[in-house]
Amino acid sequence: MKYQIEHYPGSSVVGFHKVGPWELTVQEGFEQLAAWVKRQDIHSGQWMAIYYDDPQVIPPEKLRCDTVITVARSFQLPEPDSGVIKTTVAAGEYAVARARVDDENFAKPWMQFFASLQDEQTWQPTGKPCFEHYLNEGSECGVWEFDMYVPVERQ
Repeated sequence: MKYQIEHYPGSSVVGFHKVGPWELTVQEGFEQLAAWVKRQDIHSGQWMAIYYDDPQVIPPEKLRCDTVITVARSFQLPEPDSGVIKTTVAAGEYAVARARVDDENFAKPWMQFFASLQDEQTWQPTGKPCFEHYLNEGSECGVWEFDMYVPVERQ
């Protein structure tokens, strides 16, 4: 899989923290986020999924992720008890690859991406959270395009 190393400037995000099998929790989290964004009348921001765990090591029921949208650093949560969190995506160097999913198998491009990174001579994954930045809303057409970000450091 083709990828490049990019500097990500970091961002503030708001959304929902989920625990459980990603094939269930990511969709649930984005449904919650879409409803919350609509109630808040938010019209811009990048939609992301942040992944904290290695699914090869952590059992599905303990996998953690955040489904979020970027906001200004000064953004204040209007509903402190709604379950919505505000957090940050760390600035730093990331390996970035573009993916297209049309069969709901989101794990496949990630496995291909990590396999490609194993051959990397200069950069290695740090083990910090990875994330997806969605380029379209694929729930109606069944096709999702997104960029995958893996934090890396020089070997």
